[in-house]
Amino acid sequence: MPDKNGRLNTGIFGLDQIIEGGFRDKSAIVCVGSSGTGKTTFGMQFLMHGIEKGEQGLYVTMEESPEQIMREADWMGWDMKKHFEKSLFFIHLKGKNFKKMIDEQLPQLVKARSDYDIKTRVVIDPMTPVIWATPDRLLQRELIGKLFYTLKELGVVLATVEEHSKPGETVGEDVLLPIYLADGAIHLEYYPIGGAFNRTLKIIKMRGTNHGESVYPYIFAKGLGVIIRTTPIEIIKEEAKNYDAVFDKAIKTAKDLKASDSMIKQLQTTKASWSYDYSPEEILQILFDSLKLK
Repeated sequence: MPDKNGRLNTGIFGLDQIIEGGFRDKSAIVCVGSSGTGKTTFGMQFLMHGIEKGEQGLYVTMEESPEQIMREADWMGWDMKKHFEKSLFFIHLKGKNFKKMIDEQLPQLVKARSDYDIKTRVVIDPMTPVIWATPDRLLQRELIGKLFYTLKELGVVLATVEEHSKPGETVGEDVLLPIYLADGAIHLEYYPIGGAFNRTLKIIKMRGTNHGESVYPYIFAKGLGVIIRTTPIEIIKEEAKNYDAVFDKAIKTAKDLKASDSMIKQLQTTKASWSYDYSPEEILQILFDSLKLK
């Protein structure tokens, strides 16, 4: 649920620190990037964090089946199956008439879900087929605008958009319309900077928010998901070794600070799968700061 300032904690470690505590309630955010930047992981992590906090999740999938998405989530260490059709719901729209869906089906769904008076997080993954459904820019604007407007009645909407930018472009022309219509836009890209942080995030815009304007490296850690490095600390590459003691200390500290059982399990999963050639200490500190565990 939103805090007293109307901010919804994203569950994406490090992100809230650079957007004044989270997304604004009833806002639409687009997560733009090329294939392999982790847009789907961002969406899953955002959705699962809300579900773990007692909210509902609605996953609108335009391509992959719900079963495939749940398998991918399981690989990351998130058990979507136990929430399926309880607090997690899917709409699979592959090959559907998007205009009819947006004009007729979604409003009916939103009304039905709104009657429960439970905050819902919505992920649209990916929204690209809606953009490609018509070459008419005015109709594209109508479809995307109505899609955002309708689903924002449920809560925060996070939509992933596949980017196909040309050399020299800062942001691909094909994603300018959803960026313009959204309340916030996050750009993900490959930008090798050494170590394991070979992906970066930049906030393009975030309405009503004094957001960070740097380029922020991030990694994926099985069990935890996306972790964004928001400090300029240099990662020093080390010889690969066993970091079980570092994780064990963090897990004990998390237990002492009354972290949730699900977070303890996520830490244990990350410990078992850590394969980077440097200590996880900074990553764990970002995690603890994000969760306000001190």
